[in-house]
Amino acid sequence: MSYLEEDNERAEKEKIKEEKIMLIETMNAEEERGNKKVGKHKKNKKKMMLTETAELVERQKSVEKDTSKKGNAVAENRGKEEEKQFLKEVAEGAGKEEINGVGPLGQKNQESDDGKADVRKHRKKKWLLEEAAKADRRGVCYLSRIAPQMDHVKLRHILSQYGEIQRIYLAPEDTTAKVRRKKAGGFRGQEFSEGWVEFTNKSVAKRVANLLNGEQMGGKKRSQFYFDLWNIKYLSKFKWDDLTEEIAYKNAIREQKLALEISAANRERNFYLAKVDQSRALSSIEERLKKKQKLPRLLGDNLQHPPSPKAPKVIRQFPQNKLFSDDATQNKPRLSIEVLAGVFGGS
Repeated sequence: MSYLEEDNERAEKEKIKEEKIMLIETMNAEEERGNKKVGKHKKNKKKMMLTETAELVERQKSVEKDTSKKGNAVAENRGKEEEKQFLKEVAEGAGKEEINGVGPLGQKNQESDDGKADVRKHRKKKWLLEEAAKADRRGVCYLSRIAPQMDHVKLRHILSQYGEIQRIYLAPEDTTAKVRRKKAGGFRGQEFSEGWVEFTNKSVAKRVANLLNGEQMGGKKRSQFYFDLWNIKYLSKFKWDDLTEEIAYKNAIREQKLALEISAANRERNFYLAKVDQSRALSSIEERLKKKQKLPRLLGDNLQHPPSPKAPKVIRQFPQNKLFSDDATQNKPRLSIEVLAGVFGGS
């Protein structure tokens, strides 16, 4: 890259910055004056401001793309040259060692692999630092309401005219609401409850949120989002990593709850199956006992000669001698009734 090209790029960037500053100053001046005019004049001014911001962003994109392409080409050439020089030095060192009778071929290959690994690590570290710097410049906007039948493709198409967008995440609605809507005969597709949009530049994200919040989505009158309103807010000091961490935390809690519910359901199922097996075993025992009782009857009916009747039980009687006390009482002399009546004075 020549010095003239670098100077031209710097001048273009400075011009873009100056134009942005002038736009911000004009907006602040209008706000300070307390311009209370309502109607077409205000709407036309807002439209003009939005178009100017969109043009500035497009110009900045084109400049950044050109600079990035040139910078990447220069960096790649430098990296290739450094790698070639490094490999040459390694090869020369290995050749000298072989001449002196010190370095075997295995050691030479290992040193070259280590050199390549170091170059890769250096490149990766540089790329990570660049990505971290870009992430610090990005801004995130929060959408508290998503219009019906809108998805991430349509949202990107509408918002990309105001600034460059990196990532979009839309949270799906609850399953109960989806079932209720389907039963009522409404839209049968996927709808979303809230969303997050990441812009490449913080200032662009803040300006878009201030200009669009509470305004109509607009566009063509035939579009289904024409009368819907924007509910958008800029989240200061909020990064995309915070959102991913929160989503991962919620998913982990949900999986933990599901695991607890599944374990409880498995315990109940195992207890029920054990009781079922126990009842089956008891019923099979009862059936076996019944079969054993029915066997002799079935055998007696099937045989030609009926079985011999059972012999009656023999009850043996053993004669006993009479007691002496009974004989003594019978042979004992007794007084007559007349004598007793005379003694006791009876008539």
